[in-house]
Amino acid sequence: MNNRNMMKGMSALMVLTSFAMIASVVSAQEASTAASYNWDAAKLGAGIALGLAGVGTGLSQGPIGAAAVGMIAEDPGKFVTGLIFTALPETIVLFGFLALFLL
Repeated sequence: MNNRNMMKGMSALMVLTSFAMIASVVSAQEASTAASYNWDAAKLGAGIALGLAGVGTGLSQGPIGAAAVGMIAEDPGKFVTGLIFTALPETIVLFGFLALFLL
């Protein structure tokens, strides 16, 4: 297995893990909202979700940024396209922030 496929697999695994953690925390909080341990678990789950979203974004922005720099080096007129493709993975972190503020 080459390095690129391993990175894609790791990114997918991190995203799926964060979704599973968010879903388990949300269901745990709905079951009993009066208990304080559910609130602590919600905080922990939201923090893990935000952290994993940041790691996934960092892993995806590396290759995209390198490709954007190469594209701009060949044709400076494609700066806006490269900037858009570089900014797209940052929306993943917004989902982590959403989980953080919802819980």
